[in-house]
Amino acid sequence: MTEIPAELAALRASIDNLDQALICLLAERFKITQRVGHLKATTGLPPADPAREKEQIARLRRLADEAGLDPEFAEKLLTFIVTEVVRHHEQIAREQEG
Repeated sequence: MTEIPAELAALRASIDNLDQALICLLAERFKITQRVGHLKATTGLPPADPAREKEQIARLRRLADEAGLDPEFAEKLLTFIVTEVVRHHEQIAREQEG
């Protein structure tokens, strides 16, 4: 097996650390959105908020552009996350009804 250059190993270690941070951040985000889902369910608010989602997408596209990240990618990522959040909120609402 070929030896991995030290720079490549260091870059991979940085990527691994960032991946860990991303997972931890996503977990924290989902903990908060679960609380939002329970609050929505107990106050009779709908699981989805299309106006808020539209604002968030626009905001994250701007942030991505400023950070040198493809805004299309950022939008796809947020849309994926929001879809999962709404699914959780719908589940919470069903549980509150039952």
